Amino acid sequence: MSMIGKKIQEIREMQNMTRQELARKARIGIQTLEKYETGAKIPEVQTVLKISTVLDVAPSDLLGTTCHAKHSVLDQEIDLLINELGKEKARLILQKAVDDKAITS
Repeated sequence: MSMIGKKIQEIREMQNMTRQELARKARIGIQTLEKYETGAKIPEVQTVLKISTVLDVAPSDLLGTTCHAKHSVLDQEIDLLINELGKEKARLILQKAVDDKAITS
């Protein structure tokens, strides 16, 4: 399971939200959400933003960052990355970062 998938599931369960409810509110397929949570698929940046909005957490919370000071910096960097590079390039960079973190964890 990927770190981001574990965090999505953990936060969703802490909020007593079903997979179906999160998928509906984030406007993604339930099977797609299941793939994210099991690590079979890495969500795109736009999807991470939608899921974090529904769960009412910062996108960095889904990446597993634990230091609160890092949250705002990371969120700003993600926003800047999306604005400067575009969604597709930002998604690739985020995917690499998540993959690298999973390898070192």
